[in-house]
Amino acid sequence: MSVFNIIIAGVGGQGVLLTSKIIAETAMEQGYDVKQSEVHGMAQRGGSVISHVRIGDKVYSPIVSEGEADLLIGFEPLETARYIHYLKKDGIVVYNTYRISSITVSIGVEKYPDDIDQIIKKNANKVYPFDGTKLAVEAGDKRTLNIVLLGAVLKFLPLDKNIVLKSIENNVKSKALSVNKKAFELGLGLFKKLK
Repeated sequence: MSVFNIIIAGVGGQGVLLTSKIIAETAMEQGYDVKQSEVHGMAQRGGSVISHVRIGDKVYSPIVSEGEADLLIGFEPLETARYIHYLKKDGIVVYNTYRISSITVSIGVEKYPDDIDQIIKKNANKVYPFDGTKLAVEAGDKRTLNIVLLGAVLKFLPLDKNIVLKSIENNVKSKALSVNKKAFELGLGLFKKLK
């Protein structure tokens, strides 16, 4: 397999780094070479968080170059739009439509665009938005948004569902495991009918 490039973007506290870890761990279990990198300086303060994950037979760098991402997983619309320039021309965007004001919006440095969904669709050809937060609440805990998104994007990843589940079990506390498994299943059901 040639290298498959993933960008995961969100706001601190949404589980971007855990999702990145689960994807990387699963890919390694399947025998892929994996490189991962993240920027999370303000992760605990609601700031922008981005993670790069690269999967392939041989991966030399942990950084996805601009215009090279096969998949952009957006935990929040503004963060999705902020990193859309990483997406390749035929890349896929899957993002949560529930809006969260990042620290930069909260302190007035940025304004949240009213037309954020149109901005994303204008800059990508394959866009799959959905209210992942609603599904996480349905699963039993809004903090499972990251696992809902993981389930939703599995259709586009070269990863095995059962190995992803094992990685979830390895990385989620046992008391939260059942709600996370439900979140994963809800995410899996979203794009089943796509070809």
